[in-house]
Amino acid sequence: MKAVVLEDKRKLVVKEIEEPKKSDDVLIEVIMSGICGSDLHYFEMGEPKGLVMGHEFCGKVIDPGNRDDLKVGDLVTGLPISPCGKCQACESGNPQYCRETWADAVGLSLTRNGALCEKILVRPDMVVKVPENVEAATMAMVEPTAVALHAVHLADIKLGAKVLVIGGGIIGLLSALLARKEGASVVNLSEANLKRGQKSLYLGVAEKCYDATNQNMINEAINDSHGGYDVVIECCGNSAAVTSAFATVRPGGTVVLVGVATQAISVPTVLAVMNELTVKGAIGYTKDEFVRCVDMIATGQIEVKKFIDDIIPYEKVQNAYERLTSGTDSAIKILVDPKL
Repeated sequence: MKAVVLEDKRKLVVKEIEEPKKSDDVLIEVIMSGICGSDLHYFEMGEPKGLVMGHEFCGKVIDPGNRDDLKVGDLVTGLPISPCGKCQACESGNPQYCRETWADAVGLSLTRNGALCEKILVRPDMVVKVPENVEAATMAMVEPTAVALHAVHLADIKLGAKVLVIGGGIIGLLSALLARKEGASVVNLSEANLKRGQKSLYLGVAEKCYDATNQNMINEAINDSHGGYDVVIECCGNSAAVTSAFATVRPGGTVVLVGVATQAISVPTVLAVMNELTVKGAIGYTKDEFVRCVDMIATGQIEVKKFIDDIIPYEKVQNAYERLTSGTDSAIKILVDPKL
């Protein structure tokens, strides 16, 4: 079967790989796969070589494995994670920080191919059936939506709160959308890529977008929020972004760190100390949050289709990754269709 394989730094190759073998896992024919911000880190590093990415997906069941409630042809998505199910994290309903969660994860490990191939195997307990009347493209958006929902839940946004989101990628835009749904009265955004920043306004998820490259950005944000935002959700994972988060939140406010840094970064923790900030890390989501996002998208409670910029074939995936890492392209979310 065809797959898009990571071969080197910033190099993806379309090639034939071995089809998955029958097992207790659910065998799924991929209909749609999304390119995630975390995938871009692998693309930039070129490691691990041989990785087939794609942990945002929707597909149809080919073989239900040991899932008695699924049948051939069912439309499904799934959590890509691989929690052990036995540790304190799993037992508390938080498999996202189980130590085994990423060891055998779909599209995030060499042991389990991601959805940038025609067929994938997903752990039975991680597969979620979705309504047949929904578009596969929108169901491929469940995973990033769940990441944003988890961040918003950790932020504990109060009715009328002022929220700043740093980073206008898909997680940032979805966080802004969901912050408003949680009751925020003001939702603004900061972004270094001005094309993406303008898109956040055009799509209606932010009222104002700050130019993150402007030296006066922090002062402007503090003035606009009359002393600092109640909540800042940081979705970039670099020193400048985290520093901006610490500097623009009000004293006693909350910062949620969603962006993942691939190396150590330097930030002024004195701001967190002197202002008694609550700082939380956010990784992944709970299974309940994932299932809730399936329901919210399927029932039209939130609109995610508007964030999709393009749907492409395998042959254009290399170009898509280059666009998404350029820092100048306006693209937010690109999906891949194996049938094109």
